[in-house]
Amino acid sequence: MKKIKLILIVVMAHLFVINGINADNPKRKKRRKEGVRPVTNALYSEECGQCHFAYPPGLLPERSWKKLISALNLKDHFGEELDFTNTKKNQLLRYLVDNSADKSSHKRSYKIDREISKSETPIRITETKYIKSKHRKIPSRLITGNKDVESLSNCTSCHKEAEKGIFDDDTVLIPGYGRWDDD
Repeated sequence: MKKIKLILIVVMAHLFVINGINADNPKRKKRRKEGVRPVTNALYSEECGQCHFAYPPGLLPERSWKKLISALNLKDHFGEELDFTNTKKNQLLRYLVDNSADKSSHKRSYKIDREISKSETPIRITETKYIKSKHRKIPSRLITGNKDVESLSNCTSCHKEAEKGIFDDDTVLIPGYGRWDDD
């Protein structure tokens, strides 16, 4: 009887492997890290972070970062003209592309990318369907009507752990209002 149980176990193990039901199966749902990958590039933090929050690259797909860094958009980057050497521009683009939402192993990046149609190339994080839907219940008086926030693009005013790539509800404190609970 013990021999039959052992044979049965060995046969079952082989069936799992043969059918691809193992840890290496690419069809198996990937375990994703929470949030988005925080900014880890000094050049990006320095160059982009001097004017605004250095948005984690996982908030937009590759095609969006390419469009944002194109020569045309650096001449008019949301009303500002940026002057980067080709070397710096290429270094920034490589970092943004390598860490974009469509290449990330982080859960929020995956969700953001999944909600952007392949025919869309958003250049504003705040205009993506995912970000709009996450903020839809917040009254405008707490965002655009709040002098300490003014815009959804001012992530760090409410998301106290944004620089760590954490944008969950537990870390939101709206200036002049307090903790926000989406429920």
